[in-house]
Formats: sequence, C-alpha cells, structure tokens
Amino acid sequence: MPALGQDTPESLLPPGFDDPAPAPAPAPRPTAAPAPSPTLTAAPLSAPEGVTLPADEALGNFAEQAEAQAAQIDLSKYELPEFARHSLAMVGVRAAGNAEFAADSFGATDGRYLQILMRRMKAPVASRWVSIVLRRALMSPLDTPAGIDGADFAADRAWTLLRMGEANAARAVINDVDADNYTTWLYQVAMQTALATGDPAALCPLADRGAATIQQRGWAFARAMCAGLAGKPNEAGQLFDRARSGSSPSDIDNLLAEKVLGTGAQGRRAVTIEWNPVGQLTAWRWGLATATGVEVPADLYQTAGPQVRYWQALSPNIDPAARAPAAELAATAGVFSTAGLVDLYSEIETAGGGGPGETVARDLRTAYSDGDVGNRLKAIRTLWDAADTPRTRYARMILTARAASWIPASDKVEEASRLIASMLASGYDSAALEWKPVVPRGSEGWALLALADPGNGLISSSDVSGFAEGGSRRKAQMLLAGLAGLGRLNAGEAQSAAASLDVQIGGVNSWTQAIDDAGQRGDAATVALLAGVGMQSVSWDAVSPEALFHIVAAMRAAGMVNYARMVAVEAVTRSA
Repeated sequence: MPALGQDTPESLLPPGFDDPAPAPAPAPRPTAAPAPSPTLTAAPLSAPEGVTLPADEALGNFAEQAEAQAAQIDLSKYELPEFARHSLAMVGVRAAGNAEFAADSFGATDGRYLQILMRRMKAPVASRWVSIVLRRALMSPLDTPAGIDGADFAADRAWTLLRMGEANAARAVINDVDADNYTTWLYQVAMQTALATGDPAALCPLADRGAATIQQRGWAFARAMCAGLAGKPNEAGQLFDRARSGSSPSDIDNLLAEKVLGTGAQGRRAVTIEWNPVGQLTAWRWGLATATGVEVPADLYQTAGPQVRYWQALSPNIDPAARAPAAELAATAGVFSTAGLVDLYSEIETAGGGGPGETVARDLRTAYSDGDVGNRLKAIRTLWDAADTPRTRYARMILTARAASWIPASDKVEEASRLIASMLASGYDSAALEWKPVVPRGSEGWALLALADPGNGLISSSDVSGFAEGGSRRKAQMLLAGLAGLGRLNAGEAQSAAASLDVQIGGVNSWTQAIDDAGQRGDAATVALLAGVGMQSVSWDAVSPEALFHIVAAMRAAGMVNYARMVAVEAVTRSA
C-alpha cells in the first residue's frame, strides 16, 4: 500500500515565522464629485469593407459544428501518447537478471494450443531450474502467436506465473498491456495479480472499467476501496454498502475490504479481523490481509496451494523473520535466489530479536566470512544438518551455494559431494568443476560434475553402471537419462545402459513427440512450456527418467544447453 499523507499539511516553522509583513494602511484620498455617466448607444457593428458577416442562423450552425468536432476529439491520445502505447503484437518485459528469449521463441505454434497447455498445467513444477527457465520465457517480450488475442495471451502467461508463485513476474507482464486493450480474461487475472502482490491499489486504474465489464462483488469492492484510498470517505461508504448488499456484515471478505477502505485519508474506520471462523485461505483474504498488516495464521496456509507461500516470501509487507521459512521453500521452486536468501537473513540478523532465523543468520555469516576454512565448513554443515525434509535440505544447499564455492578443492574434505551439489544448485559450475581432480570416480560428486561439465567428452556406460552399484538406483537412472539427453553417451552404450537400468528412453507419446519436435525447430519458449508440462509435480518422486531425458535433449537441441545441464544435475541431487 502506498504511504498516505496527512489530511492537511502541517507547517514545521515557528508561529508567524513565514507570515507576510502587514501592509501599511492606505492614505485617505480626497473625495471628488462623481463624473457624469456616458450615454450608451446601440449602434450596430459594421463589417470591414468587402467582408460580409454571416446571418444569425449561420452563426448557430457554425457553433453546432464546433461542438460536434470537439466531441469527436480522442482525448486518450493526450493521456497516453502514441509513442508510449504498447502493441499487442509483442508483450513482455525486459528485467535485470532475466535472460530474455528471442521474440519468435514460440515459432509457428498456434496460440490456442499454447493457451491450453498453460491453462491445464498444474503448477508449481518439480524442478527449480525448469521453473526458472519457464519464468524467463513467459516474462520475455514475445511475439503473440497466431490464433489468439494479445491481451488474452498476456493474461494466460501471467496466470501461469501466478500459479508458479511468480507474483512479481506476473505483475510485470500484466503492466505491459495498456488499460484500453484489456479483455475480460485479463481483468480477472489482473485482480488475482494485485491480490498476490498484496497491493489492492493496483486495481484503481482498472476498477471502473473492470466493474462495468465483470459483474462480481470483488470489482464492486475494488471501486469502494479505491475511493477510500483516494480520500473520498463518503463516496467509498456508499459504494461499499452497495457492494456488500445481501451478504453478512461480519463476512471476512467484507471486513477485509472495509479495512483497506479505512486506511485512506479521513477513512476513520476501525475494523477487527477474527480468523477463528475462517476455514479457507483465498487470494482475496491473503492479499487484503497482507496489504493492511493483518497476520494470516500459519495453519491457514495449509488450506491454500504452495504458490501462496511463495507470494508470502516475496511480500515486503511481511516481517523478514516470518518470511524466511517460506523463502527457503520458494528457493527450491526457483522463485527465490541464493542472493535473495542471503539478503533476507542479513535483514533478520540486523533486526535482532533472537529466534531461529537469527541463529541461521549467524551460522551463515560464519560460513561466508570466517577466516578459518574449517570453521566455514562446520557452519555450512550445521546449516545442512538443521534441515529435516528433502525440500528444506535442498533449500539449505541453495542458501550456502556461494559460501561453498569459496571452499578450496581438496581431497581431504569429507563433504565434497554435498559441496558440489550446493554450488550447482545455484549454477556455480566453474567453481564446482575445480573439484573434478579430487572427487573419486563413481561418487555422487563425480556424477554431478559429469553432468555439469560443458565439455563434449563421452562418458562410458561402465562408469554409469559403477555408479549404480555404489549408490541409489534412482539416482543412476537420472544420471543415465541426463547423460543421454546431453549427448554424453554414444547411442549403443546409451541403449544398453538404459536396458540394464530399466529406463525406456525410446518411448514415444504425444508429449515426447511435441517436445522433441519443438527442440528440433529451435522453439525455445515452447520447449520451456512443454518441460513444465512434463514436470507437473511438487516432488521429484513423480518425475520419470524418461521425461528427464526428453526435457534435457529438447533443451539442448533448442540452444539451452546450460539449462539442460542444471536440470540434469538437479535430478540426481534431489532423487532419493
């Protein structure tokens, strides 16, 4: 919520400091006799020589024509000049740290097909790196494909990003469409985006048109809230009463809207929010509560999708200590970066107050800044061991990635494989490859480096078999699928190793055919979207080695080999 000023400005100067000096009293003037009034004549105006004045009826017609011309003037061009307008032929944003895709990355794929894929995809997806590449694809300025309206296509992209937990990215895509180009679908997604970012004021430029387009109580409340935020309490009260007509005054949705309304200048509305009778957390409840500083009970997050926790992680309105657990989960989904996590824990340490977050922050500081390598390793290990689930363990690897990259490579370090996994979780492949000479062949660290190596050297199938014998069969299946997809195994050895590990890399279905064809065409954004379709799970347990093979191979074929390597590494790291 933007900060609201006081009703009237208050001077900071002493009383009378800035008052103008009193003007001297005017001297009395002598009274004179009144002058005689001039005689007013009604002489008609005469036209200059050679000029004929129009008749009265002609003057009336001229006035009507001028009024008609004024009514036809398009005032919108003065509100938004032509050079500032956004074309629906290309929608998207350029953002720092978001390596943009080529404008034609969807190729000639029909927009209706892409729309169906996005609407049916269950997000968030299992892979951190697939989520990252999909976010970058959907945010990029892309040509609108044939068969779909540009505003609707932007709405579908934003809706997919929202379900992935990428609230800020969704808002950026929405904002690239001018308000006079909005469709019904885009209005609906725009409201969800404003709620996901905890900013109901973002609805104010759209509230009137949205309410006229969509006859829903949410838009009626949006008009009331925006009137309140604009400092119009009387108008806001009338709109609010009409919006809540027919519903209970104690309804939680009504009360939250009233609380937003009352935060405006001259609002003067005291509203108490009671969560006890609430059994479901919705986007409306989360967004308005977050905007007004109302804490959402922790147990209510269990009633919503995991993306709401990622919205929580991104929200600056929430206390950093409360955001930290959600931020670690968001990092495993690609929504939060290593640098973002480190900054968040730095805020927690600066704020003080104790608690588990400050303990993590102290260990993290030791992991980064202690002069003794042994102490840094001990602090990193402490952070890892404090995690109690597979997701939080991977989150701690992301948290310590940069610190791990500063540990010198040595065959005396017992945690080599975990350090390598930590570095690669955040893409520090150059630092990780320094460990290549010291990790034993057949270890998990060796397997991760074999996948992360940007070189094209072939790996023997006997090495894959040796890794399978010394560790997890599931990890060995993922290693095989990753190496085969990256072209690091020759065809014959790949087939024999696949048969021995029971991996059907040659299987064909509609999805494998679609992603393989998109990769061969070089349609990078289509590959990213289909990769998300192939990863529709919150856990890696549901991702098959066959799906990994096709995703990695298609990414490599479409020119995204760096993403392909990281996806393959993540598969081995996160598989049990």
